[in-house]
Amino acid sequence: MGSSSIRSSRTGFVASGTGASRPSRPGQLDPAIADQLSGGMDPQQISEMSHVSAASLLDRVHHSADPAIVKRVLTLVDREGVDVVAELWSDSDPDSLPGILWRLYMLRSWMRRDADGISRLWRLGEPTDTAASAIAGVDQAPEADDIIRTADSILSGAFTGDFAIALERAGAFCDVIARGIKTTIRDAQSRQLDDQEAKEVDAAQRTVNSLNQTARDFMRGASLWRRGRLE
Repeated sequence: MGSSSIRSSRTGFVASGTGASRPSRPGQLDPAIADQLSGGMDPQQISEMSHVSAASLLDRVHHSADPAIVKRVLTLVDREGVDVVAELWSDSDPDSLPGILWRLYMLRSWMRRDADGISRLWRLGEPTDTAASAIAGVDQAPEADDIIRTADSILSGAFTGDFAIALERAGAFCDVIARGIKTTIRDAQSRQLDDQEAKEVDAAQRTVNSLNQTARDFMRGASLWRRGRLE
């Protein structure tokens, strides 16, 4: 399994064995906002800010034809750093717009960060094209570059296309990767495992459970969006 398995954390999806729980922090949001957050804002204020910021971000791109704006939104976490964005969105309920956007951004970050390992897991989880391939928009045997393009396509589609379809693509993708990790688990369990390998299998199973839950979150988010209830 090694670097091909992932786990979910407060900051998103992390390749196991990397020794890091989050990507580096290249920059900051507005210093005033950062000061407020680090100073311990009221949880209700943070919740309100998370909903307002998520809705404003989505609305701005939907009403813009400027590709530069789309690119800036797509690379929000890359540019601003995950920590401050996490303060706003990471604790939001998965049935909310900020909670779903947080999961989409973290999915993109993880897909780009471990594209090679994820491409191998996709080939294990989806050895032949199925409906999941069509929904997620991934070829049968993707390479790392294909995974990176898919990551950007899913997130940009959420802002410039049908939001529900983007969530369904994300959910289908998570399902396939979970199946890929299950295959590595079955292969490992077919032989005698030492203590370290047994721990890795347990960690991989937790990752499968997390991915399956994230897939359900995306699918439920798509349903709520279509009913006008994802806020």
